[in-house]
Amino acid sequence: MPGRIHTFFLDAHRAHRPLLLLLLDPDHASLEDAQILARDAREAGVDGLLVGGSLTAHAHLDRFIRGVKEVTDSPVVLFPGGIHQISGEADAILFLSIISGRNPDSLIHQHVLAAPIVRRLGLEAVATAYMLIESGAVSSAEFMSGTRPLPRAKADIAVAHALAAEILGFRMLYLEAGSGAPLPVPPGTIARIAQSVDLPLLVGGGLRSPDAAAEAVRAGATAVVVGTHFETAENIAQLRDFAAAVHNARSTAGIAV
Repeated sequence: MPGRIHTFFLDAHRAHRPLLLLLLDPDHASLEDAQILARDAREAGVDGLLVGGSLTAHAHLDRFIRGVKEVTDSPVVLFPGGIHQISGEADAILFLSIISGRNPDSLIHQHVLAAPIVRRLGLEAVATAYMLIESGAVSSAEFMSGTRPLPRAKADIAVAHALAAEILGFRMLYLEAGSGAPLPVPPGTIARIAQSVDLPLLVGGGLRSPDAAAEAVRAGATAVVVGTHFETAENIAQLRDFAAAVHNARSTAGIAV
């Protein structure tokens, strides 16, 4: 049976009810700043929070997550960059396998090391196929994972990876352009994947405007993930606009490629 967080995404996917998720990176925000941002996110209508990043080796990750959960009742889910980013304080962990690459460390090795820890903590793990998409620059995720992204102009290659993920039994897909990417995941690629598989589809990276976030939803994204854009104080006021744009958008899943 799906756990609570997997059900949260499944219900949104099946009801065509798009979600906005905010990524908090402990390396880029103090606990106090993260609490302020989490409060702002709750008031703006953000649906959930992810915690993690490519470099995060935060000595007080448990404390960070506990502090965030003190100010929000939204789901707080780990978005780990490695085995050092596991905390039993989170509601769940996205158990990410970078299927766009061919590095066995990020395909399975880190998961073998992490699995006993996740089980011991009783942490809900949502098996998530993570696909890096070329974005015009080398992302932190690309560099740290030692994997090449999928070519942005070759949607058929991305679709084949998504189909393999579904057949292998992954429960969600995450399309990633990279934090602060110059270019987001192409809407045509999102649409082709949304048409080809029946899994919740998370999309993040390079989404700097409400219109860009809404375009991802119209293409077929179940959830839009934003983060780097809101690490700048003057952009925080846009959270409500992003949430409204995502929630009011409707998937067409039929954009021409």
